[in-house]
Amino acid sequence: MSDTPIQPSEPTTQPLIEHLLELRRRLMWIVIGLLVCFLALMPFSQTLYSFVAQPLMASLPKDTSMIATDVIAPFFVPVKVTLMAAFLVSLPHTLYQVWAFVAPALYQNEKRLITPLVLSSCVLFFIGMAFAYYLVFPVIFQFLASVTPVGVNMATDIDKYLSFILGMFVAFGTTFEVPVVVVLLARMGIVDTEQLKQARPYVIVGAFVIAAIITPPDVISQILLAVPLIILYEAGIWFSRFTKPIERNDPDNDAAQPPAGIQ
Repeated sequence: MSDTPIQPSEPTTQPLIEHLLELRRRLMWIVIGLLVCFLALMPFSQTLYSFVAQPLMASLPKDTSMIATDVIAPFFVPVKVTLMAAFLVSLPHTLYQVWAFVAPALYQNEKRLITPLVLSSCVLFFIGMAFAYYLVFPVIFQFLASVTPVGVNMATDIDKYLSFILGMFVAFGTTFEVPVVVVLLARMGIVDTEQLKQARPYVIVGAFVIAAIITPPDVISQILLAVPLIILYEAGIWFSRFTKPIERNDPDNDAAQPPAGIQ
């Protein structure tokens, strides 16, 4: 038996520690970018709030305005609106930091795929928010104003109004991500075009169910959400026709080679 002492193995936690440190650095840059945008937009907080409140203000009866039932609401609600705007403005910077963190672990063809997916996701989310603001909100608020009982003053609390529109922005922004989800599923080989077509009846029913849950109980606003959802699903089917599933086992595919930087 050899008397050579057994050398301790190299620590296996070092790559994990390096990844955690890199994650912390990227998160710090995300927070810094958000903070810079927030401070830059803070002088315009009242203007931003007026812009967000315009759809409801245009539907309120004359000599009627929103109210603040909380003492600090007149200050914090414009601040929350400014923070939302700062998040949207800093979103490209945020996505870049996320991309820089995950890129070393991706295959080459995955890198080529994720860039257009991220960009299209941002664009579609903004389009969904704009669709809600310019088309859906006027219909919803006019409907609510028309069904207000006689003798009732429609004076909405500004904090509750902000919560409502934020929820609607997220709902419509997420809804408009349907083509990206469909194409991604096709690209990953989870579904194909024929399966997507066969699921069309279920998607149509699900679209109206989701619209009935999210929007107020009027038919017009439900249609304004359900119809775009169905159209976007059809767009995803059309784009998936030109999408080739990733084949990792193909030796000629660069996806079969492990990404650089993975230990």
